[in-house]
Amino acid sequence: MKLPSPFEETTNSSKPVQYRVYAIRAVLAMIMAFLIAQINLDYVESWLYDFRIRSQLFQRTSEKIELVYIKPSTVQAFKGQPNAKDQTAILYNLLAAHPRAVVYDFAIDDAQGSEEDKAEWANLIVQSTNVYVATPDTPLKGEERSLYLPLPFDHVRMVSAPKTSDTINFAKDRVTRRMLLSYQDSLMLPVTLAGFYNPDVLDFRNIRGYFDFYDTKQSFIDYRRPGSFPSTVFDDLANGKVDWTKFEDKIVIIGTDLNISESDYILTPYSRIPSAMTRIEMQANIIDTLIRNSSPVRMPTYVNWILLTLISILAIQIVLSMSPAMGLVILVGTLTGFSVISFTLFWLFGWWITMAAPLLAGFLVYYFFIPYRLIIENRRSWEYYQKNKLLSQVEELKTNFISMMSHDLKTPIARIQGMTDVILADQVQLSTQQREAVDTIKHSSDDLLKFISSILNYGKIQSEGVELHMQTKDINNVLQEVIRKHEFLAKVKRIQIVSELEPLFPIRMDPDLMRQVLSNLVENAIKYSPDDTKILVTSEEKDERVVIQVSDQGPGIPEDELNNIFMKFFRSKNVKSTQIKGSGLGLYLAKYFTELHKGRIFVESKDGKGSTFTVELPMEQGGVNA
Repeated sequence: MKLPSPFEETTNSSKPVQYRVYAIRAVLAMIMAFLIAQINLDYVESWLYDFRIRSQLFQRTSEKIELVYIKPSTVQAFKGQPNAKDQTAILYNLLAAHPRAVVYDFAIDDAQGSEEDKAEWANLIVQSTNVYVATPDTPLKGEERSLYLPLPFDHVRMVSAPKTSDTINFAKDRVTRRMLLSYQDSLMLPVTLAGFYNPDVLDFRNIRGYFDFYDTKQSFIDYRRPGSFPSTVFDDLANGKVDWTKFEDKIVIIGTDLNISESDYILTPYSRIPSAMTRIEMQANIIDTLIRNSSPVRMPTYVNWILLTLISILAIQIVLSMSPAMGLVILVGTLTGFSVISFTLFWLFGWWITMAAPLLAGFLVYYFFIPYRLIIENRRSWEYYQKNKLLSQVEELKTNFISMMSHDLKTPIARIQGMTDVILADQVQLSTQQREAVDTIKHSSDDLLKFISSILNYGKIQSEGVELHMQTKDINNVLQEVIRKHEFLAKVKRIQIVSELEPLFPIRMDPDLMRQVLSNLVENAIKYSPDDTKILVTSEEKDERVVIQVSDQGPGIPEDELNNIFMKFFRSKNVKSTQIKGSGLGLYLAKYFTELHKGRIFVESKDGKGSTFTVELPMEQGGVNA
């Protein structure tokens, strides 16, 4: 069995085939989703993550962190970088302000000064349980001694607080997005410091969004814009130009901002400039994220896979089920809606939904499936064009053949009618059997002539050859002619034709065409009415229109056939089983001729209760007042 093409649209009458088409499209979407999932899109996904970080409108900090910078102005004020004696004096003042912790995040052993001054500074650091020295190094277990400094700082214990730039793994763009929580079960300094305010984070399992990476526990930094944390210049501390009380119960981080070493800076989601953010501001962001426990949570792989599959299925269904232009509009709208939802969930709840893969799926669907569909549709259009061209040629040949045969048949029919009239007018006495035979020939030739006339009129319609020959005439006169013409046929069936014709003004019309319309209605009423019944023919003026009605007491028309009664070659199922002859063209021609006069024809009927055909003609034709 040939499987249906996933690009084919099916009708409602072939639902099993339609379901198979949908199933094939779903399989294609899942295959595409699987292949896209194998592509490393970390760089693009990280860029989209950075954009979400940058676009956050409302950002507040824990207000528990103060930064102290050694800047070029400090070097100028101290005629060099602050020495050990200066650092000791500042540390005494800071400790007197009762901070929660003081953190040195630079190489303290590089400070200038005498050995006595260095030893005093080192002893003050060692004796103060809330003073920490941060290092970017993360030694292995058993190599902790490598963290100790040379004399006289050999007793100062250093604590790991590294930066985790995406250099080898993840986006590989050197941007710092992650924070290290623990390495080989050893907590990093920011976790310890944040635990002063939020003890829950001392157990990394309570940290929001944490994940394992080799021997580490990591999480993502909930960044705040550069400059979000209050800062003080070191020389202002030395000159006493600061309110020391602001350091009370705060974590004070001391570092350098000298634009000398690239290691003192990081690249952030906000900027790729090498000096975009200092190390100590990064440490402030990490500690602040842990205090608030607000790390962005990256959705599990299975959630991203489900979203990618759904987007792929939806995109393929949209592109293959709609016109290319509408499909593109809805596809773009769908991907835009998905992006808005992803951004909103990130801003409100910190949920990081993967966007790169679904957006790539939408792009690939448009890039590959739209052109393929256009090729298929162009091929179909060409095939339809060729078929239509062939059908048009066949229709033209058929119409020409019908017209030719009808014209050729009218002459011998006319001769037959003439000969029967001669025989009937002759004085020679005919036997009963001979007269019945001649009458049969005459009626049969009349029927045949009517049929040929209908075929000729149909051929004219098909070739758009019907022209109106407008005359001003009283429609009642035409009706009376039609009634007189059919009185004999009515008497045969003992049917009474009752006419109620309201006096009317003459209107412009084609008398021959309208005579055919009305003759068809009256003749049908007689043919399909049972014996000993009545037919009512009325005319009146209503709302500047002439309204003509022919009502019978025949079998009526089933409700499901009313919409088809004026179609060409259509015959009701109520009369197909009878011996009443008909071509199915009479009402079609009546509707066409009526609409040529800018009028309308319709029927009201109930099955078994007769029918009423109504013809409405305007009092004016072509803007000429009748």
